[in-house]
Amino acid sequence: MSERNDGAWFAPKRYGYGAGLPIAWQGWALLAGYIAVMLAPTPLLEWDPILGTGIAAAVWIAATALVLLVAKRKTRGGWRWRHGERD
Repeated sequence: MSERNDGAWFAPKRYGYGAGLPIAWQGWALLAGYIAVMLAPTPLLEWDPILGTGIAAAVWIAATALVLLVAKRKTRGGWRWRHGERD
C-alpha cells in the first residue's frame, strides 16, 4: 500500500458505498470524538427519561450528520459504489 499525501483521513471501502477505516490521525481523532459525543448524553437519560431522550437524540443526530459530512469530504477518492477494484 503506497502512502499518498492527498489530505485524506479515511480509506474508501473496497466493496459498497462510503468510507472505510481512518488512515490518518485526524480520522482517528474524529472517530474518538464521535464516540465520546455519543456517550456524553447518557447521564441525561437517567436524570429525566423524557427530556433526556429528546436532548440525547438531537445531539446524536447532529453528531452523526457532522461525522458523515466530514468523512465524505475526507475520504480518498470520494464516496461511490465500489465492486472490489483498487483505487
